[in-house]
Order: sequence, then structure tokens, then C-alpha cells
Amino acid sequence: MAHAYTPGLKVMPCTLFRKKRLLPIPGKVLVEDGRQVEATDMVAQTELPGKVFPVNVANRMSVGPEEIKDLLLKKEGDPVKKGEIIAENKPFIKWFKTSIESPIDGTVDSISHVTGQVMLREPPKVLPLQAYVKGRVVEVVPNFGVTIESEGTFIQGIFGIGGETNGDIHMAVQSPDEELTPEAINEACRGKIVIGGKHAGITAIRRGVEMGVKAIVVGGIHDRDLRQLLGYDIGVAVTGTEQIGLTVIVTEGFGMIPMAEYTFKLLASRNGEKASVSGATQIRAGVMRPEIIVPGFPKHVTECKKDQGRGWIEPGDPIRIIREPHFGVIGTVKSLPPELTVIGSESHARVLEVTLAGGEVIVVPRANIEVLEK
Repeated sequence: MAHAYTPGLKVMPCTLFRKKRLLPIPGKVLVEDGRQVEATDMVAQTELPGKVFPVNVANRMSVGPEEIKDLLLKKEGDPVKKGEIIAENKPFIKWFKTSIESPIDGTVDSISHVTGQVMLREPPKVLPLQAYVKGRVVEVVPNFGVTIESEGTFIQGIFGIGGETNGDIHMAVQSPDEELTPEAINEACRGKIVIGGKHAGITAIRRGVEMGVKAIVVGGIHDRDLRQLLGYDIGVAVTGTEQIGLTVIVTEGFGMIPMAEYTFKLLASRNGEKASVSGATQIRAGVMRPEIIVPGFPKHVTECKKDQGRGWIEPGDPIRIIREPHFGVIGTVKSLPPELTVIGSESHARVLEVTLAGGEVIVVPRANIEVLEK
């Protein structure tokens, strides 16, 4: 049977998947293998070393580096409070007395009798790592984290900003081609994952921040709004660390683009249920897509399939066209002709035949589609 490799966008009612949750530096794993965890449970944590503040005692006391040992009131490892005296001299005349106060709360990290400097370090910052998704721990990586297995609805978007968050799904519009307006975001949206239709403007997004919305999921967004929201252009970078007050996930692309009907109906079927979302996107080697995960079986689904990541397309597969003049249209692969075909640009390319919902068959370059894993 003919087949071709193509990028894939997962929109799956129910699938079995695994998520690795790893610390950036060694720390402590807080859960054991086989344990059931909630999305907000802490599975591991580590401590990030505090900032170091140098204090040049020798220079400020006008003594040689080797002489500071007689002036210090603290030794390495001792705790200090901000404003506490850490060094002072004892002159015969009290008016010549000089003392040095700690600029921070922390500890004495090191003392150098070569440079005459004392290094003070702020307390370490605890970095907790949440499970992110509800599921079962199936692997423990000592000192770093765990792998969590779960099953549920899994939807990937095209682009996103903002990090990981959790909340209940809230349908703010009635159809996938309805725009998400600021008026649709009210008190009922607080702490929720708000699902819009074809577009959310900067006013609606800022309204979401004001109302305490956790995330907004829509079909499209204008790039000018994105620049205004962030204050800079996003190039071939990794997103997900932006601090804008919420997470934004775009399922279709830039502009006024209705959300795919299949995606909208799938999200609507999970309305009111708890979801985990991440806006992290990598648009370079090692592609990373934003995602919406709703644990558990959706209505009328009794079996979940494992995410196999086939990586190619075959006749019968559902696809979405990602170029004009049929941008956003969803259809089914009818055939994959092996020969090169002359397309509208008068170049030769490999194509496929796509059957649309109404039965019409069109010919599309293979580079202009992406497979929808359902």
C-alpha cells in the first residue's frame, strides 16, 4: 500500500500516553513507582543555589587580606541576617570604629584570605515539580523525576505561549467560527481553561488575565496582538516561559481562523472536566507543540488506543490542508499517486487525492497537509 511521511497533529478522543517529569538539576523524588498522582501533586523537588554577594572586607577595613581573620565575627557556614554586623575593628578611639553589615539574609559561603573577600549567599530556592497530568507513576529516575502514564483526550495546537497550568474546561462560545470577545469572559471563567472559536484579540486576552483565567484556547490569533502582548517578536525560539498571566494556545494558525470542528466538538464533549494544558512551543529542530490533555474517557468512548506515532500517512487517514486555497479544510486521503504532478506554481511535486466531507475529491501537494491522529 502506498504511504508517505508527513508531519502529524494529534487530536485524539482517548489515547494512552506517557509524560516524563524531570528536574533540571539533581534533587529528591517524592513519589514511588506505581503511585497514582493528581495533576497538582509534587513528584520531585530540588534546591537552586541562592545568589552570591561579595563583600570586600579588606578594602573596606583598609587592611591586608591576611588580617581580616581578626576582624570577622562570622565563620564559613554561619547564618547571617540583613543588617547584622559581620566584621568590625576595635580601635583605641571609638570614633574610628568601622563595622560591616550583611546586605542579605543568608549564610557565609566562603572567606578568602588571599583576596580579603567574604562571599555571602542567599538561601536556596526550592524548585518543586508537579505531576502536570493525572495518572500513574510507571518509572522513577533517581534524583531527577518520574514518568507518568495516563489515558485521556489529547489535543495538540499549532502555537502557544505561557507555561503549564490546570483547570476545568469552560466553553465560552457556541460554535468554532464564533470569536471570543471580552464580554464572553466573566466571573464564571475564573480559574478555567476557556475555549473560544476562531479568534481572540488582545483585549479578550487581557480581559482573561484580569478575570484570573488559567488558559485561552482558540483557532487563531493575530501576530500583531502577540507582539503587543509580549513586547517582542518570537522567532525560531522555544516558548513556554512567558509571564503574561495565562497560557494561550492556538489550534489552527495566525489570523481569523475558525477552530477545526472536530477539535471544537471534542473539547465541548469534555466541558466542565479538569484539564492540563501547556503552551510550550518549539518551532525549530525537535518540534514541540502546545497541548491540551483531559484525563479519563470521554463520553461514548470505552477504549483508549496507545499513541504509536506512526509518522506516515496512508489512504483512509484523516488530514487537514494547511495551505490556500483550501486552508483549514479537513478531509480523508483517497489515494497517493506515485508519479510527480504539475501543480499551480508550474513545478513538479508529489500529490495526494483528498475526499472532502461533501464527497468532492481534490488534488493537493503532499507538503500542504498534515495528518490528524484521531
